[in-house]
This record gives sequence, structure tokens and C-alpha cells, in this order.
Amino acid sequence: MRAVPRHLFVPPEFRSGAYEDRPLPIGYGQTISEPTIVGLMTELLVPRRSHRLLEIGTGSGYQAAVLSGLVKQVYTIEIIEALANAARARLESLGYSNVAVRAGDGYRGWPEAAPFDRIILTSAPPEVPRALVDQLKPGGRLVAPVGRSPFDQDLIVLDKDDAGRTKQRSVIPVRFVPMVPGK
Repeated sequence: MRAVPRHLFVPPEFRSGAYEDRPLPIGYGQTISEPTIVGLMTELLVPRRSHRLLEIGTGSGYQAAVLSGLVKQVYTIEIIEALANAARARLESLGYSNVAVRAGDGYRGWPEAAPFDRIILTSAPPEVPRALVDQLKPGGRLVAPVGRSPFDQDLIVLDKDDAGRTKQRSVIPVRFVPMVPGK
């Protein structure tokens, strides 16, 4: 995380607080998570150099940038096209060449690039979308905030065994923006 210049992933008016441990607005009603949550979620993924990873909720691209140094390839989807385009340009200009950004519906995942070793959600669905579980490799792991309201969410880890069975555990209560389905 020290290698990623977080101040370049927030709007100029918030750069002075970029390294404080708090979420910051990035426009369109979205936020960049506080560094401790980014670190915790990254740690829970247990990323490996050989992994192909799917991120749902690109936002400004910060979490994708952090993950890009830890895995082989990051695929990231953002529902808000303007944020996706800005994140793509930012990541390219900063040299994050192993990150592919798409504007689209995260509930559908990225089927043509699946399966993934790891999946991370940075916005909260009411429950883990079936399409994402289906796109997770056997032996894979998904980390996500899940809950029906911002005041009732848990950060969960979902592991898929070699037979395709899943096991889920709750880690801590969290507050994330809701995951929005596409049209």
C-alpha cells in the first residue's frame, strides 16, 4: 500500500486528507475506503502472484492499484461510466498495466474472463450475487461487504472448495455504499 500514491486517487480538494484513515468522497455519491479497510480486505484475499482477480466497484481505482502489485491480472468493473473512464485513464497514466477496467454491471461479473482465483467487492450487495460465485474458481476466495442497508453490513469471506461447495464467514461489521444493479 505504501507504493500506491493514494492522493492521486482522490479529488484535488481532498488530497490533504488522502492518508488519513477515513473514507473520502470521489464523486457520484461514491467513496474511496479508508486505508485500514483496504488493507484488511487485501489481506483477507490472500493474493498470490499467479492469481487472476475480479474487483467489483472500481471507484477511483485505488484498490485495483494496490492489488495489481500482488497478482498477475486485475479485472475491475464500475457501474458509473464516468468513474470507470477516469479510473482507466488514471491507472494507465500511473503504469498499472495489469489492470483491465470495464464500465458495467458488477452483478453479472466478467464471464468471458472467468474463472477467477479471487473476487473482491468494494460495494455492498444484499447478498453475494450467484454469478460471482459461479465465476470463482474451485479453491477460490471472495471477500465482500454484504447487507441490506449501510447500517447492517458484514465483511464476509466466502471460500469455494475443490468440489465447488462454498463456506462463508463474517469478519467484522462494515459500512459501504450499496452495490447498484445495472439496467
